[in-house]
Amino acid sequence: MEPKNGIVWDVDPVMFHIGEWSVRWYGLLFALGFVAGIYIVTRIFKRDGVPRDWIDSLFLYVVIGTVVGARLGHVFFYDWAYYSEHPAEIIKIWHGGLASHGAIVIILMLWIWSKRVSKKSMLWAMDRVAIPVALAGVFIRTGNLINSEIYGNATSVPWAFIFVREDNIPRHPTQIYEALAYLTIFAFLMYLYWKTDTRFREGRIFGWFMLLVFGFRFFIEFLKADQVAFESGMALNMGQWLSIPLALTGLFFILWKPRGKTISNETSGK
Repeated sequence: MEPKNGIVWDVDPVMFHIGEWSVRWYGLLFALGFVAGIYIVTRIFKRDGVPRDWIDSLFLYVVIGTVVGARLGHVFFYDWAYYSEHPAEIIKIWHGGLASHGAIVIILMLWIWSKRVSKKSMLWAMDRVAIPVALAGVFIRTGNLINSEIYGNATSVPWAFIFVREDNIPRHPTQIYEALAYLTIFAFLMYLYWKTDTRFREGRIFGWFMLLVFGFRFFIEFLKADQVAFESGMALNMGQWLSIPLALTGLFFILWKPRGKTISNETSGK
């Protein structure tokens, strides 16, 4: 099939090969998301006046929570029929298959970290981790674009992308839409932390993160092509069903007024 009008996209997802081992752009961008996150959290912790060595342990907990959660989210929510028959494939994350809706594992790891390391409220950690996570979404969706995956429905808009490695049909570049949205959300969360007193209101930054990210995710899914076969014909796809409770959770924390007082402006590590 000859390409139609649109931006032709035919980028090789592999950066280079070392023997039979390949280094992929997605892996590099995924790692860069963590590097950027460390830099941001370092600045935040410095302002909060908490111990610098908290960052190393927090990084370990977040990496484990991110990889395990995203993998299990894909396995259980999107392709359980396959993995239930091939359980050995679950650990092979290099074959692809990660889903942001598995974030519940990250929350669990932050709860453990808060109990064992910071001795602070879990919401304190969630407020701070949410900021670089939003930026990480930009790197991940850029990686999806390079992989020619998670693209949108067919369209005639002039900025449509023709994914040559898929079907040569002009489609919405939903990866770009999401990346720009997450970049905007990241900037907004940074503003809340650095320029307002929101950082003293536990759960508020986390709430905005959940509401904006998964609220946007709900609506962008209307432009996306089906990710798995069982979504065909569904009024709402899996991503939308999973986004609804997460966005509502965010709204709850935005409106929630805890009985106790907010964090003191003189908060410090204990």
